[in-house]
Amino acid sequence: MAVPAAFYLLVSGGHPDLRAGWAIPAATDIAFAIGVMALLGNRVPTSLKLFLTTVAIVDDMGAVVIIAVAYTASISWLALAAAGGIFAALMALNRMGVRHLGVYLAGFAALWLAILISGVHATIAGVLAALTVPIVATPGAPDAEDSPLHRLEHALHPVSAWFVVPVFGLANAGIALDGSGLHALGDALPLGIIAGLFLGKQAGIFSAIWLSVKAGIAQRPRGATWLQVYGLAVLCGIGFTMSLFIAMLAFPGAAALIDEAKLGVLAGSVLSGLLGFAILRLAPRAADQASVEKDLAREIDEDGDVKTL
Repeated sequence: MAVPAAFYLLVSGGHPDLRAGWAIPAATDIAFAIGVMALLGNRVPTSLKLFLTTVAIVDDMGAVVIIAVAYTASISWLALAAAGGIFAALMALNRMGVRHLGVYLAGFAALWLAILISGVHATIAGVLAALTVPIVATPGAPDAEDSPLHRLEHALHPVSAWFVVPVFGLANAGIALDGSGLHALGDALPLGIIAGLFLGKQAGIFSAIWLSVKAGIAQRPRGATWLQVYGLAVLCGIGFTMSLFIAMLAFPGAAALIDEAKLGVLAGSVLSGLLGFAILRLAPRAADQASVEKDLAREIDEDGDVKTL
């Protein structure tokens, strides 16, 4: 996440009024990135799909932390302490084995209100709330019906996938695609965002994987070639929803800058999506990919636990 921010500042950091947008290219959009990879079917090994999901989730969580820390003007420490107390109480209920979902929903509402009053962006409340919901583990089997986390997830998913995300995207992605809008692509703000998403993301992710493998602290995703790993890194340059959200926080009230940021996010995401798809579609598959896929299926023991990925 730091490398895209550095690319952004390298390109547009010379303009003091644009420096607040450094975090715009930091996050990967989960839905779009995974959606593009899903179009590739079995041409992409399972290990890369798992890795992309992990990167996207961690990126989004990191973006929420950035929002809470970097885009908070003032803090009410009393309200923040109250939020900490509510969070601690919810965690205690979890440890005590309380599974009534209504209790947690009431606590979530109080947590959201306390964080909102504190001055920290209330988005962080959702992440903290999710950490407190009890889960009944069901390894190798469908979700447990008596698991509060599973029930809450399945209840929220249709609303989130079919209403919240589409409405957010339609409401905030509007840009002028006539000459009056596209000419701004050459401005510092869109160029900085494009550089961060299209160049910074792939540089940061691919170099991190390569250095980790060469240093011996990790292994390359099983059944994947280095070219496929690079294609995945390029695909992670799809920013969209979180990038748009951060752009609105970075330039409050500056409609012209927000429109330029939207243009940069759209251009950088489209470039990353098209090139990442092309690389993964055309990259030769590893010779042992088919056998690896079979091995992954076999490596579930009698209790249904996954031994290794």
